[in-house]
Amino acid sequence: MEFAVSSSLFQPYALRAVTVPNRLWMAPMCQYSAEAFGPNAGVANDWHFAHYAARATGGTGLILLEATAVSPEGRISPYDLGIWNDTQVTALRRITDFFRTQGTVPGIQIGHSGRKGSTAQPWKGGGPLGAEEHGWQPLGPSPLPFQEGHPVPAELTTAQIQEITGQFAAAARRALAAGFEVVEVHGAHGYLVGEFLSPHSNRRTDQYGGSFENRTRFALEVVDAVREVWPEDKPLFFRISATDWLEDNGWTADDTVRFAALLQEHGVDLLDVSTGGNASGVRIPVGPGYQVPFATRVKEETGLPVAAVGLITEPEQAEKILANGEADAVLLGRELLRDPSFARHAARELGGDVHVPDQYHRSV
Repeated sequence: MEFAVSSSLFQPYALRAVTVPNRLWMAPMCQYSAEAFGPNAGVANDWHFAHYAARATGGTGLILLEATAVSPEGRISPYDLGIWNDTQVTALRRITDFFRTQGTVPGIQIGHSGRKGSTAQPWKGGGPLGAEEHGWQPLGPSPLPFQEGHPVPAELTTAQIQEITGQFAAAARRALAAGFEVVEVHGAHGYLVGEFLSPHSNRRTDQYGGSFENRTRFALEVVDAVREVWPEDKPLFFRISATDWLEDNGWTADDTVRFAALLQEHGVDLLDVSTGGNASGVRIPVGPGYQVPFATRVKEETGLPVAAVGLITEPEQAEKILANGEADAVLLGRELLRDPSFARHAARELGGDVHVPDQYHRSV
């Protein structure tokens, strides 16, 4: 397969007043490496700086920092990053300042774990934690555990829902203070916002449950609260699981298209399209680019810009997705863990142009 000298993957992309230098972006991936308690709980440390800086020097156009909790109870594990206090902001600013020296646009995903919170680090089994292990009572739209052996979450009251909405807005304000240019609301993978969307996890009978309009209410209120405090000239993303991969009583691709149109009306600039995570034990047909068609459908049926993610591992594969108009950008996860300089290597292969630090020019 031959490409033009200037490939689609290395064309700049403008959203509002922010221009990303290329379409090869880093997906949010939790590192579970912050301190769990004390004054430095949730604070980015040297691991986070080195991890993200390596991908910036590697030419990645936009980096979305891992799911960063809007409150202590919103963490997935006690070791997650947080953005509920100013100490956390100062540490994050060190990272965003470095991104700018490399031409990388700094983005952050803000979220709440919901019923999937208070778990151990994945390499320690990922199971639920008790209070003696710095765990807490998870929260959710309904008192339904994620899976057998997990605690029953406390059902959120209307007042608590409104409080969490305010926490998202406060997190967006802090993200701005920390130097981020893009903020993404985490509505995917069975965490709190996504739990409200799906009838599989939301059995409420009040204004936040039942109908499609009611189940999407919390997500739209969060988007509105964030958009109100997030500058008009900066883009807002939303990450969604386009399907629960359930045969019935789950969130579907049709729901995603319908919801995407609403998100666009509420000021969302791009939909980051993933799948799954809200139901345990489901069979997912995993394969190269297996989630791309969900992104493409949103783009074609609503006109909302989309980023595709999921087993995108080769430069030619990423180029084809963009050249064919299947997505506006690609988000890499595990491939960027394996190869922090994937963007630079892809540019060499595809004839694209990417930032190379002066110190690394001998490698070109």
